[in-house]
Amino acid sequence: MTQISAVIITKNEAKNIERCILSLQNVVDEILVLDNGSTDSTIEIAKNLGARVETTTWKGYSETKNYGNSLAVNNYILSIDADEALSEELRNQIIAIKQSLRIDHAFQFNRLTNYCGTWIKHCGWYPDTKLRIWSKEAGKWQGEIHEEIKLEPFVKVAHLKGDLLHYSYYNIEEHYKQADKFTTLTAKDAFEKGKKASFLKLVFAPVVKFTKAYIFQFGFLDGPMGFQVCRVSAYATFLKYKKLRQLHKS
Repeated sequence: MTQISAVIITKNEAKNIERCILSLQNVVDEILVLDNGSTDSTIEIAKNLGARVETTTWKGYSETKNYGNSLAVNNYILSIDADEALSEELRNQIIAIKQSLRIDHAFQFNRLTNYCGTWIKHCGWYPDTKLRIWSKEAGKWQGEIHEEIKLEPFVKVAHLKGDLLHYSYYNIEEHYKQADKFTTLTAKDAFEKGKKASFLKLVFAPVVKFTKAYIFQFGFLDGPMGFQVCRVSAYATFLKYKKLRQLHKS
């Protein structure tokens, strides 16, 4: 049976890390937490639950994750964030595939997000398929904003049943803060690539974003929280183009 290392990158994840690690127990063969300067009880909780804890300085999303993978004992990696957990169905699926894993196998599965206590099944947020299990000899993380796994051409990707449960935001203020953080990064990236944002795009792109997510991607079926998700997504679109225009002006 092939052994798997779960790798979790953390910083101040005390409210999430226990749920994540518990979902991995009896599924993977090593739980590695790579911590980036937590000042809360993240490290203590992880150690008490039997995880191996290493520390590092922040190197960017992809480089930090690749460094964590390099520290893993096993070649097969299950990459998971601290605010995520395996559903019971997904746990069983992963246990089953361990019988026949090869270097040319990689696996993806759907991610279901919990937003302020509501599971969001529309708004363009689901199924939100993520590739998270692969051999570190056949792929690595690339990209600094929306990082993804770049696999060797010979690797075949299969889809597992069950959901990766994502506990994203506990309150709406957290969502706005994250939107502000990531729009700064995306605007900077777009600026460095020579992209521009017209005034018309600044005005109409947020409207298009909201309409697409709320109407055409059925965000209205998720109730009040669905409306809020679409609202912040539209606001983030506005922020991204506003910050890009400011970069060009400065």
